[in-house]
Amino acid sequence: MSISRTSADTGATLASEGKRPRTARGEKTLRKILDAALGEFGERGFGDSSIVGITSRAKVALGTFYTYFDSKEAVFAALVGDMSGRVRDHVAPVLGQARDGLDGERLALEAYLDFVAGHKEVYRIIDEAEFVDPAGFRAHYQTTASRIAARLQAAAQRGEIGEGDAFATEVRAWALMGMNVFLGLRFGVWGNESPAAVAAEVNSLLRHGLEP
Repeated sequence: MSISRTSADTGATLASEGKRPRTARGEKTLRKILDAALGEFGERGFGDSSIVGITSRAKVALGTFYTYFDSKEAVFAALVGDMSGRVRDHVAPVLGQARDGLDGERLALEAYLDFVAGHKEVYRIIDEAEFVDPAGFRAHYQTTASRIAARLQAAAQRGEIGEGDAFATEVRAWALMGMNVFLGLRFGVWGNESPAAVAAEVNSLLRHGLEP
């Protein structure tokens, strides 16, 4: 299964190899299919979902689906990449408001929790990707950790956090990401507590640790 992106950076519009939209109308139709797939997979899971279910939600013909995707597996893989890109695009704008690197992590977590609260399906889709689209599952977490590592490295260079070598930076990035994932599950999917309050408490932990 091969997926092509309109941009190696955004991942916002995905289609099977050779089926990339060539018009604005095609981009809009592809977006409708991906949004419908989000609802279908998010509510029913991969196993119980169907292409007919997706096209019914999108209100497009079955043949239109195959204009852009080769299979149910292909649209699922596209959706994993699309959701990963949408999370990134939701978080990125707030980083410019940060006072320092750790404040940036607070704002990033708050934005992430806000996104999850409005897109609870993302957890089911990413979890299922481990078995349906292992490469996409791994890429999602690797690229997310790389973005966090880049932020940490920049903060260390500015003297805002302790310095560390490449290994230490990677460990820190994966630790922060793992924490954020489960915070999203608890406070974004299962709960409805204030994202700002959760992020503030986590930021206190990052700044001061657990020592009295």
